[in-house]
Amino acid sequence: MTSTETATLPGTPASAGAAVGPVVRVPEPLGEPPAGPAVPEDRREVEAARIAPAGSAVSARMMDTAGTPGLAKEVSDVLYATAMMAEDPSLLEAAQELVRDHGTPAPRAVYESAARFVAALQAAGGYMAERAGDVADVRDRVVAELLGVPAPGVPVLDGPSVLVAKDLAPADTATLDPATALALVTVEGGPTSHTAILARSLGIPAVVGCPGAAGLDEGTLVRVDGTVGEVVEVPAGTAVGADLAAAGPTSVAGPVTTTDGRRIAIVANIADAKDAARAAGVGAEGVGLLRTELTFLSAATEPTAQDQRAGYAATMAPLAGRPITLRTLDAGADKPVPFLNMAPEVNPALGVRGQRVFDEVSAAPDRASVLDRQLAAAVGGAADAGVELKVMAPMISTADEARRFVARARAAGVDQVGVMIEVPAAVLNAPELLAEVDFVSVGTNDLTQYVFAADRQSGPLAAFNDPWQPAVLRLLDQLCRAAEITGTPVGVCGEAAADPALAVVLVGLGVTSLSAAASALPAVAARVASVDLATAQRAARVAVAARDVASARAAVRDVLG
Repeated sequence: MTSTETATLPGTPASAGAAVGPVVRVPEPLGEPPAGPAVPEDRREVEAARIAPAGSAVSARMMDTAGTPGLAKEVSDVLYATAMMAEDPSLLEAAQELVRDHGTPAPRAVYESAARFVAALQAAGGYMAERAGDVADVRDRVVAELLGVPAPGVPVLDGPSVLVAKDLAPADTATLDPATALALVTVEGGPTSHTAILARSLGIPAVVGCPGAAGLDEGTLVRVDGTVGEVVEVPAGTAVGADLAAAGPTSVAGPVTTTDGRRIAIVANIADAKDAARAAGVGAEGVGLLRTELTFLSAATEPTAQDQRAGYAATMAPLAGRPITLRTLDAGADKPVPFLNMAPEVNPALGVRGQRVFDEVSAAPDRASVLDRQLAAAVGGAADAGVELKVMAPMISTADEARRFVARARAAGVDQVGVMIEVPAAVLNAPELLAEVDFVSVGTNDLTQYVFAADRQSGPLAAFNDPWQPAVLRLLDQLCRAAEITGTPVGVCGEAAADPALAVVLVGLGVTSLSAAASALPAVAARVASVDLATAQRAARVAVAARDVASARAAVRDVLG
């Protein structure tokens, strides 16, 4: 885009808010290093010996970043895991063999050996596919080390800037400073990508899936509106910084009701104590999703009952006195937990995962007992922290699965037991399934990718994984109609709940609680409190009846003004 042109570049809203700043382009990955000429036989051993030190140097730098004071635990965990990949013997030894056997130059050998890992992970789908991006990031860093050129990634920001990239590695996004990274714009990606989720967590406005951003020149002054989903060039001299008019409220003025008194719980998604503290800080009424995977995914052996209890208590403590809904371990072949020793599957996303890993009908006895120990630890941790505990299971499809989970949770001392709605079959089985539980919570991220058979980490399929998809809203409408008959509360804890306009649609469908990252809650609460139930129901009707995502958004905008 030249300095004399002004255009609005449409994209997908990923993190609410707006900011004005100069464009700083994130360098593209290095691409494929040259394949030749072949290394002479008498120099191959020396060339192969360069690879391990390059991996170690990359690992050391990432370890230093992971140890940065104040970095959230989940971010440190991602960085430590990625750092270890840089010294993975299977990756480095495969590259060394290419040098020794074929004379492949070291940078090219690392690239080719990593490509096999990336392809295998992408084919596996789900959590494994998410790791493929991390392997590619490590590959590019090691190749850069071998070539003696700057490593790829976010450049050092000299001042407040708008970052524009083809895409961003999760580790890069997680370490951004909101004081200098005013907003993010990516050419690829969708609203449920890790980049989008981390941007919301950091409170950085973001627009993803914006093809026109590829033409933005370095230094161009732009306004990024992460609520609407657009990037607009602005005149030189426009004040740089967050657009406070678009930033909206900073806390939840609860309890939240529509203008005519319909009560809606505004709760948070958390994974650790820092998340819980942020949720308490913005006035969240509790927690709609406490993820428990991080502790298990990094554990070589099952954490002891005492360690689990202490961990849950520490995580819940900042929200003492408030209700917390804990999701039991969402593990499986696509989220490998080392100590479970599960066999590889051809299609992990459709395999043994979530509650299927621990259900007494489908699981081995030793695996089933892992759930019982987690439930007991959760009950104890909640008592220690002084919170009201609710528990729900992931990946439930049938009423029988729900009934078996409820029985085990009640036996562990849980009073309020529910399940996640992530599989279309759970909606189709709603009349029977809802009769077995105290509540349900919709994971719109997984539900959407299963409805469209489209991996939510796939850039080319990002358009399918938009929670505004009418097909997904029609399923939620069906679920809420069934829940009205049984009197079962329906919550949403997927990223759909972070969109203020879509939150109004969900309320109109009959959803009774909205759970999202803490930074999104004030805007969601304010939007819900600004309408009456009849308006929300009109918005829901036009969204459900829409032909596609764009017309659903437009129709709701017309209703809400």
